[in-house]
Amino acid sequence: MKAWRVNEWCEPDQMEFTDIPVPEPNPGEIRIKNRAAALNFFDILMIQGKYQAKPPRPFTPGSEVAGVVDAVGEDVTEFKPGDRVQAMSSGAAGGAYCEYSIAPAGKTFRIPDAMSFEEAAAMIVIYQTSYFALTHRTQIKPGEWLLVHAGAGGVGSSAIQIGKALGARVIATASSEEKLQFCLSQGADHALSYNDAGWVEQVKQITGGRGADVIYDPVGGEIFELSTKCIAPEGRLLVIGFASGPIPSIAANRVLLKNMSVVGVYWGGYLERHPEYMREAQDALFKMYEAGRIKPVVSQTFALADAVAALDALATRRTYAKVVLTI
Repeated sequence: MKAWRVNEWCEPDQMEFTDIPVPEPNPGEIRIKNRAAALNFFDILMIQGKYQAKPPRPFTPGSEVAGVVDAVGEDVTEFKPGDRVQAMSSGAAGGAYCEYSIAPAGKTFRIPDAMSFEEAAAMIVIYQTSYFALTHRTQIKPGEWLLVHAGAGGVGSSAIQIGKALGARVIATASSEEKLQFCLSQGADHALSYNDAGWVEQVKQITGGRGADVIYDPVGGEIFELSTKCIAPEGRLLVIGFASGPIPSIAANRVLLKNMSVVGVYWGGYLERHPEYMREAQDALFKMYEAGRIKPVVSQTFALADAVAALDALATRRTYAKVVLTI
């Protein structure tokens, strides 16, 4: 099969597009004939050797796939060849930027008939993260103000949709007029440019001086620091990631004086201790999807052979929502 391979830590344009053997599923695994594979920013860090998890080389990057079950390993009874599925692929056995992937049965899900393969590949990581953040790490209440930073990105757009589905009033931030309009199209009640230094005061004005009850921050850096100035009393600041690069710190006196909570959201780490959570969350997300309350957005698709160009578009922030390889 064709696959992208990382032989040594490198930049994405130094990967090799080559032929490797089609992998065989072990007990408890399935093999998927891929139709779509989603890109994530952490794929770039993985290729560069800068991610916290460092797979043995050579490896194929990517973790989210959708396609048709091609073969099942021993002890797998819940799937059969021909099933339409989405999955978190096993990097050790092939990753996602390839024609066939291996996935644990426990991280594989049949997809609704109305869901395209591109939507399915784009769904798992971002929607699971936002669902975990807004229903488990905190429980957002109907009518509360939710401030979503980088709302036009993958996790940001999923947070807007899930926040609205849970009854929140949503303010989103983004970097350009096009992306602000996209945030509004996803259900945000207000969209603010975080390139405008006045966004903190605008949040206060929109919320009647109170501030945001929940702040969803995948950006970090200065955005995190400024967020502490527009959070409501007893507000919850959700730490999703650090897309801007710098990892921020916070003055403990501000936490004390505002009775605020700073809450870590590490979905992958939680799954290591509670693997059953992934299926519970996905069942809830499928119900939201079938009710028309959430819908994964794929802004661009690229052929598998054009994965380097796709990663470049992602790295230079020329994209919104999710980017997907079609296979």
